[in-house]
Amino acid sequence: VQLQASGGGLVQAGDSLRLSCAASGINFSGYVMAWFRQAPGKEREFVAAIRGSGVSTPYADSMKGRFTVSRDDAKNTVYLQMNSLNSGDTAVYYCAARRIFTPSDVYKYWGKGTQVTVSS
Repeated sequence: VQLQASGGGLVQAGDSLRLSCAASGINFSGYVMAWFRQAPGKEREFVAAIRGSGVSTPYADSMKGRFTVSRDDAKNTVYLQMNSLNSGDTAVYYCAARRIFTPSDVYKYWGKGTQVTVSS
C-alpha cells in the first residue's frame, strides 16, 4: 500500500494550493480517505475525510469555508483544495486511509506528507 502526497510548497498568505494524494495497493472506493496536518511543535490535527460516496466530514472551524476535500475514484486520488491560506496553515500535510466501517479514529495507512509553508 502506498499513499503519495504532493502539491505542497511555499506560498504567500491569501494564496491557494491543491494537495493530491495518489493511492495504490488498496481498493480505493472501499476506503475513507483523510487529510491530517502537523505543525511544528504541535500535535497532529485532523483536517477532513471523505467516503467513497463523496460525503465529507465536517471541517474544523479554522478551515471551514476555506478547505475542500474531494476524491476521484477513477484515479485513486484524494484532493485537498486550500484557499485563503494563512500562517496558521503552515504544517506537514498527510493523507491517510481506513476501510469504511472501521473506527473513525484509526487510520491504517499513511503517506509521508507534503510540506505547506505560508509566509505572511
